Amino acid sequence: MLLYLRSRRVPLALIAAVGGAAVVWGLCLAFAKERDVTAMVVVMTVLLMVAVLSSTLAGPDENLDRTASMRWPWRRAVHLLAGLVVVLAVLLVTRYTGARFGPAALVARDAAGLLGLTALCATVVGAARSWFLPLGWTTVAVMYPQQGVWGATATWQGQPAESDAAMLIAAVLALGGLIAYSIVGPARR
Repeated sequence: MLLYLRSRRVPLALIAAVGGAAVVWGLCLAFAKERDVTAMVVVMTVLLMVAVLSSTLAGPDENLDRTASMRWPWRRAVHLLAGLVVVLAVLLVTRYTGARFGPAALVARDAAGLLGLTALCATVVGAARSWFLPLGWTTVAVMYPQQGVWGATATWQGQPAESDAAMLIAAVLALGGLIAYSIVGPARR
C-alpha cells in the first residue's frame, strides 16, 4: 500500500491540496468581513484541491498498472473515494472556525461532481491533463452562473446548494466518473 501511494505521488498531492486550502482559509480568516466564505471562493477552493489530487490518478507506468496481477477496479474506486473524503474533511472541518467553507451541501456536490468529471477526463485524455476541462468549465460557471433549468445544468458548479438540476448533473458526473475510472483506468500516454 505504501508503494502504491508513493508511486502515485499521493503524499505530495495531499500536502499541496491541504496546504492550498489552508492558504485560502487563512486569507479568508484574516481579510474577510463575514464568517462564511463566499460561494465563489468555496467552489474555486474545491476546484484547487481536485486539480491537485488529479495528479494521483495515474502512476508513472500505465502498462505496469494494466499488467499487474492485482485487481485494479476496486483500488481505483477506493482511491477516488478517498480523494473525495480528503476534500470534504478539509473543507468541512472549517465549519468550526472563524472562516467557514459551506454550506456543506455545496461542498459535497461540487467535490463529488468535479472529482467525477476529473476521473472521466483521466480515462479519456490521461491524468496529466484531466484537470483542464474542470478548470475551464468551473471558472466560467462560477463567474457567469445562469438561471433556469438549462442554465443551472450548464453552470452547475456555481449554482446554490438547493439547485436540483445542479445536484443531478453533479451526481451523474460523480457516478459516471467513478464507474469509468474504476473499470477503464487512466488513458495511456
